[in-house]
Amino acid sequence: MNGAATMKETGSGRHDVHFVGAGPGDPELITVKGQRLLREADVVIYTGSLVPEALITGLQAEVHNSAGLNLDQVFAIILQSWQAGKKVVRLHTGDPSIYGAINEQIALLNDNAIPFRVIPGVSSGLATAAALRTELTLPEVSQTVIFTRRGGRTPVPEKEELALLATHQATMMIFLSVGMIQEVVAELLAGGYPPDTPVAIVEKVSWPDETQLRGTLTTIADQVKNAGITKTAIIAVGKVLAEGPPPVLSKLYDEAFTHGYRKGSRRP
Repeated sequence: MNGAATMKETGSGRHDVHFVGAGPGDPELITVKGQRLLREADVVIYTGSLVPEALITGLQAEVHNSAGLNLDQVFAIILQSWQAGKKVVRLHTGDPSIYGAINEQIALLNDNAIPFRVIPGVSSGLATAAALRTELTLPEVSQTVIFTRRGGRTPVPEKEELALLATHQATMMIFLSVGMIQEVVAELLAGGYPPDTPVAIVEKVSWPDETQLRGTLTTIADQVKNAGITKTAIIAVGKVLAEGPPPVLSKLYDEAFTHGYRKGSRRP
């Protein structure tokens, strides 16, 4: 079957552009769909500083590293390739919808009537929970997870400052902020987290040289400084990180709990 016969019709006879989440670093953590789209692509634009080489090695596609490109240059590659009837994949690290800078690209696609789809990936925040072998939500401990960052060169809205978010005492996964760890700790303490609140740092999660630190808000800044960690790390904060059995068990598997698939037994 030739390419014209298999081409997805979009009104112009051209393919959708695909934003694909590459996952956090381990090349096996890309989705099956994302992997297939990479294999089928004619053009792949990827973030060279963060996407593992294994994902782009051996592809039939023309490959572009976007690390040194600006938005207009990236879009020019997408536009020219799409107009030529090529299958284009924009490969982003983690999940494209979290700090992925895809909205500005989507705006240009919409302005030029170019159809697109977003394929989710494993966020580094969720990979961090897996690396720490923990659950981010525990009954009567925390049922809320906040994904956020500290303001730096990219500011955050005033109502989303760490000290204000910390008042919730929820589990917090802090991105793009480990280089400001002392300020992060000061703001979390100011917001009400106790000094003995567990904290974990995972640098380059799921990569072969992944590094983990565990401490508390009292100790973690010195640990990060001593380890020389300045970027590419997630800061996990909250009581869910306390090691040991959970204080309360989930009702889902409680023998006395009835739900739509099981009738609970009455305890004597």
